Amino acid sequence: KMACCGNCFCCQCCCRERETRTPEELVRKDGRTGLDYDRCISEPYVEVLEGMDNKKAKKYEAVRWIMVFAIGVTVGLVGLFVDFFVRLFTNIKFTLVGDSVEKCSDKGCLLLSLLELLAFNLIFIFIASVLVLIEPVAAGSGIPEIKSYLNGVKIPGIVRLRTFVCKAAGVLFSVAGGLFVGKEGPMIHSGAIVGAGLPQFQSITFKRINFDFPYFRSDRDKRDFVSAGAAAGVAAAFGAPIGGTLFSLEEGSSFWNQALTWKVLFCSMSATFTLNFFRSGINFNKWGSFQLPGLLNFGEFKCSNGDKNCHLWTAVDLAFFVLMGVVGGLLGALFNCINRSLAKYRIRHIHPKAKFIRVLESLLVTMVTTVVIFAASMLLGECRDLSSSEFCFQLASTDDINSTIRPFFCPNKTYNDMATLFFNPQEAAIHQLFHQDGTFSPVTLSVFFLLYFLLSCWTYGVSVPSGLFVPCLLCGAAFGRLIANILKVKLGMDLYSGTFALIGAAAFLGGVVRMTISLTVILIESTNEITYGLPIMITLMVAKWTGDIFNKGIYDIHVELKGVPLLDWETEVEMDKLTASDIMEPNLTYVYPHTRVQSLVSILRTTVYHAFPVVTENRKNEQDFMKGNILISNNIRFKKSSIVSRVGEQRRRCQSMKSYPSSELRNVCDEQSAVVEPSEEGEDLLQQMLERRHAPYPSLYPDQSPSEEWTMEERFRPLTFHGLILRSQLVNLLIRGVCYAENQSSATQPRLSYAEMTEDYPRFPDIHDLDLALLNPRMIVDVTPYMNPCPYTVSPNTRISQVFNLFRTMGLRHLPVVNAIGEIVGIITRHNLTHEFLVAKLRQHYITI
Repeated sequence: KMACCGNCFCCQCCCRERETRTPEELVRKDGRTGLDYDRCISEPYVEVLEGMDNKKAKKYEAVRWIMVFAIGVTVGLVGLFVDFFVRLFTNIKFTLVGDSVEKCSDKGCLLLSLLELLAFNLIFIFIASVLVLIEPVAAGSGIPEIKSYLNGVKIPGIVRLRTFVCKAAGVLFSVAGGLFVGKEGPMIHSGAIVGAGLPQFQSITFKRINFDFPYFRSDRDKRDFVSAGAAAGVAAAFGAPIGGTLFSLEEGSSFWNQALTWKVLFCSMSATFTLNFFRSGINFNKWGSFQLPGLLNFGEFKCSNGDKNCHLWTAVDLAFFVLMGVVGGLLGALFNCINRSLAKYRIRHIHPKAKFIRVLESLLVTMVTTVVIFAASMLLGECRDLSSSEFCFQLASTDDINSTIRPFFCPNKTYNDMATLFFNPQEAAIHQLFHQDGTFSPVTLSVFFLLYFLLSCWTYGVSVPSGLFVPCLLCGAAFGRLIANILKVKLGMDLYSGTFALIGAAAFLGGVVRMTISLTVILIESTNEITYGLPIMITLMVAKWTGDIFNKGIYDIHVELKGVPLLDWETEVEMDKLTASDIMEPNLTYVYPHTRVQSLVSILRTTVYHAFPVVTENRKNEQDFMKGNILISNNIRFKKSSIVSRVGEQRRRCQSMKSYPSSELRNVCDEQSAVVEPSEEGEDLLQQMLERRHAPYPSLYPDQSPSEEWTMEERFRPLTFHGLILRSQLVNLLIRGVCYAENQSSATQPRLSYAEMTEDYPRFPDIHDLDLALLNPRMIVDVTPYMNPCPYTVSPNTRISQVFNLFRTMGLRHLPVVNAIGEIVGIITRHNLTHEFLVAKLRQHYITI
């Protein structure tokens, strides 16, 4: 049969899955599919092109730019909404808990303060968990899912409006609830959903949102807008429009061009300045001042006034930055290893159980985190003299929360350095580590780093919307500040602590996520200091190289755990020992240009494939067809297993067809079953199939009457390739009754326009929703006007690197393998190009040699 066609997301072939599940169960259970980024140049599409003049083309392009601008503005407003309510809830919580702690420190009722903090956090996290129960895809940061989508894999529900509502509302409660999570990752996911949904002007969740908007009704347009929305999310989160554009390019999109780059950058700029405009106006009452570019702003790095000997960094510091990159890569690899083990445990022991177990896990993590924060601040915090700390209050000018210091559990004119980090928003703690002139004690920084490392690792993966950027930045900043303190005290070096905190944050974050280009630009734009470009880039590269020795990045790990076949940028050099014929699927399920309704229904009901080759049999090559008892078609030797698999498929197909309301079709299946059944027990199945007459799937040759009985040999004749047709197109033709009678010409068949073919996008009807009683199984469907007659193809001798580059860069979903005389010999899908599949084929290649 044809390869898994974008529907298999594990190393196992779909043929193995069929041993335990019926095709109907596979079709309905597995909702993840590939994206059809390649255009289908069918006759209805050609008619649209012929009616397109320069005026209409410019109008179409203008509408596209308007949509890009609207996506950017909407993402900026979403960021404003999330930021406003996170600040509001956090301010209320810390104000009330802070007053309670100050009062109870003297009265000895700190347990009540702890219970009050627990109550706030548990309520907020409970709401966030319930929202994730409504839409499970809203859990986590969403970056692995969006990365998969941009790579060409569609995950059910990932860009739905209900996911957007649960994500945007849930992240503000999870951040305000005190968990070690950030809102920047979910902002990227939210931006991608806005990009996917806004140009469609319709919603599946809310049925009333359904406007007649004829533009952008394809996976190609939708994925471009998702790229723009994801980039806008990064830009709004960090105030980094260029970094957002590079993130969308580096982390996902396999197809890219100059026009798309301009649109994505414009969308990112729109999001950044929309958020900047409203935040600056609301916080400072200076509308149009543009002082707050993103949700996370690192502030200005500068030396104290009058200190001429101060430098942000020197060439000597680069050696320490490289070492910090190595340590950051090691810590990131350890973080990913622990989180991977936790994720596997959740998949095996928590997710299969009742949904409320996930809520209980989230509440457990919240309770432990709250108790640890409170106990560490009270027992491990160091009371330091406020007058000698030389605090720099740069944060007060940009934050409404008075979060510069926390005097919790300390006498007058002193502050608690541990509470100052824990009892503040994460962004405020990052500012303190970057810009505070005073020092935190090495013990405090060590304990803070260890606790934050463990708790953030445990938290990422619970059933709440959660980001990972800010926790990693804060954890790394504490690590960098600790290094700076040690160098100052032990070696007596004169250095700028904020720079080491920034490099530590970059090292740890780079060791976890393994991003290089985009993360470098994001951090440079966030600091607004171009001189940091070289040390940040060197640190991130060293951290990535070090971490890659042990495991993958955190997002790639979660993509792998979800079973998504992500394609890398290129294959290994060793894979070029293989050719297209080595990895293709030679067993094809195909249709003829003129096919009976009963055949199409049979194929669609009993297979999970999303595209089918349209072929005719090449009867001119029959003399090369049979050699002894071995079937040879298109230079492929079909082994016994191939024949047996076809027999099994035929039996399953007949069982499915018995539910067809037509008695005529049931009789056909009964006759086929009778033919397939062995006459003598123990007789070789292959020999039996070769000697006996066997009826094929009911089909019709072009310009011929239906054949009566074909031998098994005839069923394996060479197949001349004419094009590809999608499952959604075939189902659409059947539902709309596009067919003609046996005694009529195909010219009498109704014609569908391009608008009618794409009307149901993106939720095309399923074959199981089709009322079979309304169909005449003897009617014939001419599929040639609706197939793609010119898809990308490769030769059987094409090397894997060429196949991989063509498949990935052009965003393909199916790649037919066609020989020199136009015969299709196999097909390649995403499953056939995954690293695991190629490694397995390479092993077979070595064994054969």
